[in-house]
Amino acid sequence: MVIIILGFILVGKGIVFIGDITRLQSLIGQTGVGAFNSSANLLSFIIGYLTLLCGMFIGCGLFTLSSSLVQIPVMLVSIIFVKVRMPEPGYFELVLSIITLVLLVIFSIKGSGQLSADEFFRSYYKADMETGHTGRLFQNEEGE
Repeated sequence: MVIIILGFILVGKGIVFIGDITRLQSLIGQTGVGAFNSSANLLSFIIGYLTLLCGMFIGCGLFTLSSSLVQIPVMLVSIIFVKVRMPEPGYFELVLSIITLVLLVIFSIKGSGQLSADEFFRSYYKADMETGHTGRLFQNEEGE
């Protein structure tokens, strides 16, 4: 359940980033890192769509480990360079970003869990290797 909520949070942030790409470009420009400033247009495009895509994957439980690993650097840069330097009143975004980062680290280590698409496909693949009733489903017509 937590992984689905994390996916919804990332999808929501991705939609916000894509919807107001100029705000994301200005946030990237305010980091003060020269490499980020020179390629703010490209980085804002990549971050927006990557956050949306990884959020959908994490919410579905598909490619959870790799999606979490991809999102961790984005969240670290967001927390260190943007949220800490320019905290918004109420600190809600900073707290939400820290919680999201902690959950991404947990899911990059632990995985997506038993009720995920990753586990479904993993068990489906293992069923091909088994003998017995499920193994017979995957045999061709000649019985090989």
